[in-house]
Amino acid sequence: MGRLFVVSLPAAAGEVIYRCKHCDTHLAYATDIISKLFRCKHGKAYLFDRLVNVTDGERDERMMTTGLHTVCDIFCVACGSILGWKYLSAFEKNQRYKEGKFILERCKVVGPPDGGRGRGGRAHLWAERDGRASESSDEDDQQQDAAAI
Repeated sequence: MGRLFVVSLPAAAGEVIYRCKHCDTHLAYATDIISKLFRCKHGKAYLFDRLVNVTDGERDERMMTTGLHTVCDIFCVACGSILGWKYLSAFEKNQRYKEGKFILERCKVVGPPDGGRGRGGRAHLWAERDGRASESSDEDDQQQDAAAI
């Protein structure tokens, strides 16, 4: 195995950085999000223009809700956990805007509690919003989140 190179994204004032939930490795800026309307088998996902610190898996043709796509899974370069996938090609013309773009599954990354809109400052697991186990130790916060769902 060779030397591991990990890119650390410089944090400008107010810049939100998405990170791997397992090892806290930087992945992308919130400004690189193209769309927040994507879904995956574990829930919600975001379409990103560019990512760092990921490696590509093997090519695979998958039938998705928007048609047939050639994709490859993407893995964290530091811990190896699967984070989502990369669109390599789309067979339908109206889906070609996805080619070369990345999907990050929200349950597998750490990001801002408000989806990067600038409100709130505490980073947490996206799974908290999806009704799964919370990282917070404050029982009041957990009860409020459960009531909101």
